Amino acid sequence: MQRRSTRRVLAASAATLTALSVAACGSSDDNGGGGSGDGDSLLIGTSDKVTTIDPAGSYDNGSFAVMNQVYPFLMNTPLGSPDVEPDIAESAEFTSPTEYTVVLKDGLTFANGNELTASDVVFTFERMVAINDPNGPASLLYNMDSVEATDDTTVVFTLKTADDQIFPQILSSPAGPIVDEDVFSADALTSDDDIVAGNAFAGPYVITDYELNTLVSYTANPDYQGLLGAPKTENVDVTYYADASNLKLDIEQGNIDVAFRSLSATDIDDLRGNDDVEVVDGPGGEIRYIVFNFDTQPFGATTAEADPAKALAVRQAVADLIDRQEIADQVYRGTYTPLYSYVPDGLTGAATPLQDMYGDGEGGPDADAAAQALQAAGVQTPVQLSLQYSNDHYGPSSGDEYALIKDQLEATGLFEVDLQTTEWTQYSEDRTADVYPAYQLGWFPDYSDADNYLTPFFLQENFLGNHYDNQQVNDLILQQASTPDADERTELIEQIQDLVAQDLSTVPYLQGAQVAVVRTGVEGVSDTLDASFKFRYGALSAG
Repeated sequence: MQRRSTRRVLAASAATLTALSVAACGSSDDNGGGGSGDGDSLLIGTSDKVTTIDPAGSYDNGSFAVMNQVYPFLMNTPLGSPDVEPDIAESAEFTSPTEYTVVLKDGLTFANGNELTASDVVFTFERMVAINDPNGPASLLYNMDSVEATDDTTVVFTLKTADDQIFPQILSSPAGPIVDEDVFSADALTSDDDIVAGNAFAGPYVITDYELNTLVSYTANPDYQGLLGAPKTENVDVTYYADASNLKLDIEQGNIDVAFRSLSATDIDDLRGNDDVEVVDGPGGEIRYIVFNFDTQPFGATTAEADPAKALAVRQAVADLIDRQEIADQVYRGTYTPLYSYVPDGLTGAATPLQDMYGDGEGGPDADAAAQALQAAGVQTPVQLSLQYSNDHYGPSSGDEYALIKDQLEATGLFEVDLQTTEWTQYSEDRTADVYPAYQLGWFPDYSDADNYLTPFFLQENFLGNHYDNQQVNDLILQQASTPDADERTELIEQIQDLVAQDLSTVPYLQGAQVAVVRTGVEGVSDTLDASFKFRYGALSAG
């Protein structure tokens, strides 16, 4: 345990993650088993960023990765499965077409000793909706009309639409972490420091040390009564890297045990040939896409030259010109593949409308089609397009990715692209404040259903906040979510994709796999790299 304590001090005091590497290299590690050096602790590295660990204020993979370790859920996915089951619930079922009733297990507590009752559950969901933070997941609760505690262990959700096939999954999503009403504010976000000081956790782990985007230290929660069971490793430290090249260096040299999100494709390729590590691949649900702000994009609603037809032509031309295969091959070396759908390949309902409607009709770009779309709408070229990407959130290859997209758009002479980049903490605020006319986002699903690639993006009150509004799309999304017949629901999902492909609120272009790199002796990674897309530290163990 002394080795682990020393590492924690070094990590917490490091000015940069490079300093962490130097400190770790300076200590002896005779067993060759990885960074932590003992069987009851692991050291994990990531370049993901945390926005906040208040569930009402974040809707990103880095923040949700923390939440999955420390908060309980009413419903969750067991390791190896995308299908939800009760977590801290004893039972969960529809007791009428519009009522979903959850009965909690007896004797639940938070790590601070506070009882976890139905009152906390009601508080959790009511505050999520009341705060409605633009960077939070409140939009996922679109079908919740009310939530009520009928006794200390029973919660009844009343839904707006009957037979909601998605609601049990939503309870396992970023909208679902249960929080302590005695620690969290009812009408404003609670600071990370106050959450940690309040020890307001009831998941598999509790947080013992916390420094935002530098270090999070976890210890197993002996009082967790949920679906996932006791963690296999008692103590886990997660260090956050500003530079993914240092993440690669530390997993190579044995200074960390696990590297997860996001190494470059070149680094992953190189590590596959290293006998001291194992590269583990999991099912792919991550997508990359460009978002258009319907107010501020060229010819958008609030611009001086507002014209919906011209704005659509600009979006169509971008869709015609992007060469997905070139990006996948040159930048990502096969760790991503071309995506022509709003629902990624492998999920029920996935179609390829973007391949059929744009470019050469076979997946390739077509400059003539782009020129024709712009000319028909009366758009003068070159179009001036401001395009933004995050330089620290979607991995080290984002710069190469967007430099190539810029080249693809400009090579035809149809666009002049002002390419800019911003760090994620500022980026996540700016994009919802109409600062970016067009910008990069990635999506790592909350649950493994086609709905999760439709509802957050295309409902009238959506997570993107990009002013997209199509009543027919909105109604069909609500309809598919409450359609029990599988074939009929699949047809609706395909119809929605055709309609949003015509509007081009977003242009998806890549689909990626989950990849983790582990030192020899670390086990359990393949168990948690499953189709639930949740990376649970409790599944990992060090030999």
